Amino acid sequence: MPPDRLSPPNRHAFMTIAWIDWLIVVASILVCFVPALFLAKRSGGSTAEFFASGRSVPWWLAGLSMVATTFSSDTPNWVTEQVRRYGVAGNWQWWAFVLTGIATVFFFARLWRRSGVLTDLEFYELRYSGKEASVVRGFRAVYLGLFFNCFIMGMVTLAACKIANILFGLAPWQTIVLTGALNVVFAAHSGLWGVLVIDMIQFFIKMTAVFAAAWFSLVEVGRRLAGTADGWAGLKLLIAKLSTLQVVQGSGPEAQPVMSAKDGAGQPILDLLPNFGMSELALMIFILPIAISWWANWYPGAEPGGGSYIAQRMLASKSEKDSLGGTLFFNVAHYVLRPWPWIITALCSIIVYPDLASIQAAFPEADAALIGHDSAFPAMLKFLPVGFVGLMIGGLIAANSSTILTHLNWGSSYLVHDFYRRFIRKDATERHYVNAGRLATVLLYVVAALLSLTMSSAQQAFQVLLSIGAGTGLLYIARWFWWRVSAWCEIVAMGMSLVTSLAVPALLPDAGFATTTIVQVGLTTVAWLVTAFVGPATDRATLMAFVQKVKPAGPGWVAQRAAAGVSDAEVAQENRIGTAFLGWISGCLVIWSSLFMIGNFLYASGDPSRLTDAWLLTVVFVVSGVVLLRVTRQLWADSTEAEARGR
Repeated sequence: MPPDRLSPPNRHAFMTIAWIDWLIVVASILVCFVPALFLAKRSGGSTAEFFASGRSVPWWLAGLSMVATTFSSDTPNWVTEQVRRYGVAGNWQWWAFVLTGIATVFFFARLWRRSGVLTDLEFYELRYSGKEASVVRGFRAVYLGLFFNCFIMGMVTLAACKIANILFGLAPWQTIVLTGALNVVFAAHSGLWGVLVIDMIQFFIKMTAVFAAAWFSLVEVGRRLAGTADGWAGLKLLIAKLSTLQVVQGSGPEAQPVMSAKDGAGQPILDLLPNFGMSELALMIFILPIAISWWANWYPGAEPGGGSYIAQRMLASKSEKDSLGGTLFFNVAHYVLRPWPWIITALCSIIVYPDLASIQAAFPEADAALIGHDSAFPAMLKFLPVGFVGLMIGGLIAANSSTILTHLNWGSSYLVHDFYRRFIRKDATERHYVNAGRLATVLLYVVAALLSLTMSSAQQAFQVLLSIGAGTGLLYIARWFWWRVSAWCEIVAMGMSLVTSLAVPALLPDAGFATTTIVQVGLTTVAWLVTAFVGPATDRATLMAFVQKVKPAGPGWVAQRAAAGVSDAEVAQENRIGTAFLGWISGCLVIWSSLFMIGNFLYASGDPSRLTDAWLLTVVFVVSGVVLLRVTRQLWADSTEAEARGR
């Protein structure tokens, strides 16, 4: 191949921005944020408006907001790191959470909406009794609202720092100040209404930007591999070249993976399933997520039983129908619409930057401490042409803001409504609590910014979050279906998961992440199950009130339903568990089949043997889609009838 086809184009070390790009950036910011300025008066009227939008959010706005929130500036970086380190199959670490998300749609969305709480932490004093219920609510308000929440914002801020350092040479503190000024002002000013409106607009900007990034990455691959700046040619050559390569893991914790010809000893880069001959890798990226993580680990945005900002949107929905519809739309868009532009860009980065040294060489003035495989995504953005550079910068600002804004509002709702208002100042005015929420917003960002300076990669932070919540997930499912789950179970589960996240790696220093997680899950699950049987139970009056209000299904509430005067027929009509199971199965099939159908059609451009799989997946998608539509219509009709009866 001629040497000039492989040499990088003559470009500056950092991205050069034309005046038209700056205009597009400014226009993107104004389009997103100006509408929020007019919502301050509405959001400032009460905490119900500031934190829950007056419980009047339609399904499409709730769903778009959920998608935009989970599409943060660290997401494409993290996906790029998975693809470069473990192949496309590495994405099973989050694809497995389809099971969690669709379960929330069909089993929990309507239950949350029926509970009528303002935040998911208020649920604790609806479901449990005694001082222990208050302790759990107050502790989790600080634990999740401050520590967990700031840790996640730190991940997002770290990604923003890496992107800004690669593209513009900004130091981390400069990025933190610039993004913080924008996000804190608007989060404090407009409340959840502003977050929802900003999310809606930002979703479309971000999706347009990542599709542009994928296309021009393919154009660059076409230029390098064929000598022609053609995206379609780039896709064909990309697939043809990578279909013969595998990822080989180096030895030692600091070793970097390398590409080699396929010989069965590595992970084929394009395969959608792991090489099960690599037992440790298969355990980490597929077996653990699909068998355990989705139900056992608590992770914001994919919580077993629903929770965090997903619950916030469900609780803000104007009806059960809107809660169900918004959550379903979120899961389809989250897992089907978004991944492939990121994956294609990541695959292109392997051709352009085969190792970390090549990224450093392309950006010699970038901070070497910030260079990692997750840096490959921003590194690919240097190939965007004039005009699209501005769109991408606007999209990256939108991606950062949509997530940070949500976490600032969600975290402040915990700190103010579930801690400050509940335990410190119980009799203040609504305006006082709204102002306290605005002050908490500033505090949260400062803590998150400081945490971001201690992190090194998106994957590291992701594993820390999973580790801290390991073993608690099943509890958050069981509490809806079994009366024996008590506040003491929650206390024991939280304590045990935190202790094991520190103790197990220390006691098993040579074990991999998957092994330590399995041990943590086992110890934590056993601990809270034992507590459920031998610990103090929730008092009878609280259980009766919960049954009458929420009408939970399952054999775990038979005696309580009878005592509360709630008939099994009424509960069956309200929950339709059999129909919900059918919706869960068909929903998972719709998402996975469409996700892999798209992938195989893309692969077929350079590997025609993939076409058969693509058409088979199309059939699965159509059949499961028909079932899903029928189930959803039935559940929507049931919710509408129940609300018309006044429940």
